[in-house]
Amino acid sequence: MNRRDGHTGWCAGGHRCNLGEHRSEEIVVDAGHARAVLVRVRSAAGRDHAEVRVRVALAPTEQAARRQLVGLLGDVRQAVTRAAIAARPRPRRAA
Repeated sequence: MNRRDGHTGWCAGGHRCNLGEHRSEEIVVDAGHARAVLVRVRSAAGRDHAEVRVRVALAPTEQAARRQLVGLLGDVRQAVTRAAIAARPRPRRAA
């Protein structure tokens, strides 16, 4: 908590904060047939998280849409894994 009102410096405040959470303004990325929305969240326990929503236009045929979904899930898994690895503390080197 940085500010006198108990919110962090990045917290959007107001109705966005509920149940003890602090939430940033939405960061929106539009890419034609896709859109992503990112929000930084600090839980009531003090843990920071990234909340990401993605909307992608799917192909009109079922088979093509399923291929897109499989690819999207693989990409999301890779991105989440990469972010989780980056957050791990690195072991100290022996002096």
